[in-house]
Amino acid sequence: MPAYKDAQKGTWYAAFYYQDWKGIKKKKLKRGFPTKKEALAWERTFLLQQAADLTMTFEAFVEIYIADKQNRLRENTWSTKEHIIRTKILPYFKEKRLCDIKPQDVIAWQNELLNYRGKNGEPYSPTYLKTLHSQFSAILNHAVRFYGLNKNAATTAGNMGSSKHQEMLFWTKEEYLKFAEVMMDKPLSYYAFEILYWCGIREGELLALTPADFDLDKGLLSITKSYQRMNGKDVITDPKTPKSVRVVQMPDFLTEEIRDYLKSLYKVKPTDRIFEVTKYYLHHEMDRGAKEAGVKRIRIHDLRHSHVSLLIEMGFSAVAIADRVGHESIDITYKYAHLFPSKQQEMAAKLNMEREER
Repeated sequence: MPAYKDAQKGTWYAAFYYQDWKGIKKKKLKRGFPTKKEALAWERTFLLQQAADLTMTFEAFVEIYIADKQNRLRENTWSTKEHIIRTKILPYFKEKRLCDIKPQDVIAWQNELLNYRGKNGEPYSPTYLKTLHSQFSAILNHAVRFYGLNKNAATTAGNMGSSKHQEMLFWTKEEYLKFAEVMMDKPLSYYAFEILYWCGIREGELLALTPADFDLDKGLLSITKSYQRMNGKDVITDPKTPKSVRVVQMPDFLTEEIRDYLKSLYKVKPTDRIFEVTKYYLHHEMDRGAKEAGVKRIRIHDLRHSHVSLLIEMGFSAVAIADRVGHESIDITYKYAHLFPSKQQEMAAKLNMEREER
């Protein structure tokens, strides 16, 4: 495996032949290495990756994992995963050979994360710790399923953290109306929160809305996209799940409010975003409004929970609610089971009747 020096630039390059996954012979050329040693090391890693040799470093396998997975996920979903991989997993395992990662290595990594404390002495949350472990385990599981790794050391070591999510909070209708009243001093904020509360849409779905998404004659709102701020750029993506693409029927009062809001916008085009603000802006406004209204502070996403809880209180079924908010009905049943009225007494009464009729 020779390396060559570029006489003009004073750097080194690797040039060699290899067989791709189809068995076709190809030439590979990579320039710009400061030393011969680095050029040879890059060539060695490349050939190990091509052969899926399990003696490659964990860092080298991560590049294979990225190539296999990245295009299968939404851009913002992958961005979150990649950040976790590069900041929380690679620093511990990148130099270790993939085949040499043992359960005790995983336990040592877990202990470092469990003992972490931030500037104010706060540890990582249980849900975040579970997310970190799950991502690491997913990488090793990929190696087991597709590249012949014998065992997933992360599975053997066992999980850390907890899947218990942050407490679900919500506002009653009375609490929301107090909040909405103090928001009226800023029309943009007021109308944004009106849509979030009365339609139950997600924050990203709200920030992607354009005039073309509204059919005001029929009172319909079409959800077909989501807004994200990624790497300093505004990015419009598909909604979170296929089920999230939906049409929401707005109440009449909200339809008229949105009609007034759209009229107030200066030369807005059908494809322009009507809420050209950031998620940070909405969070700041949420803080301000909750404080001024004297209601408990909830998260932006909790407005969606508030909408669902209101619909449950009004007597709508899990299937109907799921269709409106873009969920599977089983998810609504599972997440909000404690809010649905109990049918136990009704069930027992009917079972009594069945018994007496025999």
